[in-house]
Amino acid sequence: MSIFNKFVSLFIVGMFFFSGCDTSSDENICPQCNMPISKDTSKYTSIITTSKKIYFDDIGCMVLYAQDHDIDLKHSNTQVFTNDTHIYKDAYTLYYKIDESTPMHYGFGAYENKVKNSIRFDEVILKMLRGENMTNPKIRKQILGY
Repeated sequence: MSIFNKFVSLFIVGMFFFSGCDTSSDENICPQCNMPISKDTSKYTSIITTSKKIYFDDIGCMVLYAQDHDIDLKHSNTQVFTNDTHIYKDAYTLYYKIDESTPMHYGFGAYENKVKNSIRFDEVILKMLRGENMTNPKIRKQILGY
């Protein structure tokens, strides 16, 4: 193989390598479950801002990540996307339903305006840490009634 052919081969391999490392993508990756988070589908997403913004695909992922990394959600800038007003708001000011269809199936959907049978964020945290969410078959059966 000539030097020119080797150069062309290395160039092509390099292009494949570097194109896979494109940071201008419209997606973030959830650090808890490694699922892509598309910017144009933000329903059920949440953000913790400490020294940088950390994006999550599911509210439950944010709670578990905070627990694993000793992040105090009450004293962090914690925002959740609301299903009714479609904006990010402080997680502690919102109302939550547990019967939603969410990316990781934890079931917590946030609302700015109070909804029937809603809970507050402190209870969301407790339910996630106790495993009392829609990924638990007993809880799912209890909530959905089947």
